[in-house]
Amino acid sequence: MSDHEPVRDHDVVVYGATGFVGALVAGHLADHAPEGVRIALAGRSQEKLEKVRGRLGVDWPLIVADAADEEALARLASRTRVVLTTVGPYAKYGRALAHACAANGTDYADLTGEVLFARDSIDANHELARSTGARIVHSCGFDSVPSDLGVHVLHQRIAADDAGDLTDTTLVVTSLKAALSGGTIDSMRNQLDEVRADRDRARIAARPYSLSPDRSKEPELGRQEDTITLPGRAVDGSLRGHLAPFVMASYNTRVVRRSNALRDYAYGRTFRYREVMSVGASALSPALATLTKVGLGALVVGLSLPPTRFVLDRVLPKPGDGPDEKTRKAGHFTMDIFTTTTTGARYKARFRAKGDPGYAATAVMLGEAGLALALDRDALPPSEGGVLTPATGIGDAYVNRLRAAGVEITATKI
Repeated sequence: MSDHEPVRDHDVVVYGATGFVGALVAGHLADHAPEGVRIALAGRSQEKLEKVRGRLGVDWPLIVADAADEEALARLASRTRVVLTTVGPYAKYGRALAHACAANGTDYADLTGEVLFARDSIDANHELARSTGARIVHSCGFDSVPSDLGVHVLHQRIAADDAGDLTDTTLVVTSLKAALSGGTIDSMRNQLDEVRADRDRARIAARPYSLSPDRSKEPELGRQEDTITLPGRAVDGSLRGHLAPFVMASYNTRVVRRSNALRDYAYGRTFRYREVMSVGASALSPALATLTKVGLGALVVGLSLPPTRFVLDRVLPKPGDGPDEKTRKAGHFTMDIFTTTTTGARYKARFRAKGDPGYAATAVMLGEAGLALALDRDALPPSEGGVLTPATGIGDAYVNRLRAAGVEITATKI
């Protein structure tokens, strides 16, 4: 802690600790935070917070604050160095807390995958956070840590080899075992309602560079789209099989593009990025790729129309629910990121973790983000603060903590 930094009661506050994912984040910190780290649990119910604290077997302080109580959130933010929040959809419940942290010089990390919320937060909080030194770091879970840190380590390896800039870059989900997240569905539902009600909001959501500071400085996408428009062959000769759309690509790609822009285009002025999913190389793979594309489109349409939403709301997972411990432990994912540099060299990064991506792995990612922000100040990327990304806000400190937690993060020449 610097000499001029105000004294805070807590190092890390987990807001939303009584929710399913919030309790997992708190559990990760209870098991893995170094001794002496001052952690508090926060939410809107004292009784529920006490139950979570009892299950964890800790004596951490409790903070009661409703997501709509701006004064309570401001007091919360002023008392801690870092806030971790799992309370979404963030467009409904996250605006006041992010703003309170920006205003109070408090570092903040969340799990949002909502492009409209992130855009609104940039507009409302970026300059304010720069003035206070707060690092407002959105998307510190499966959205969008593997994507953002994967490209980060890829860029570092290429720069160390003096192999030029990144050009066409594609993340391929090569392995995935995950439970469908009720929170993700709820966020999708909320954003669809926003874009249906407001054409301007719909245009923002559709722009590939909607999170970038200045679109005029960005390259044209060319053939690199947010998601592959038709099922196709794998993008790299070392990866065999067929590709399909990846459901989180439309958000993750915007986060990675913002990282490049915030770094003054360190990845390259011709850097273009997309994400897809491998569906294997069997005789059924082409049909599976087509089915994946159709299924994702049907889900979006189904959640957009009242009659079909009525049905889907009864069969899809509910917010706050989640898989049991056995299922969470059985999950896993592997993401490989391929690029060709301006010198013609080819590189691959890999981000692989055990545990259900949206629950077990995400709890590790958010928990370690909080510890990095609170404890690794000297290792964080140079920054005056602002609304940042995992790569630009936490960077190598984050990579190192995740590796120590058992996550594989590598970059190699191929």
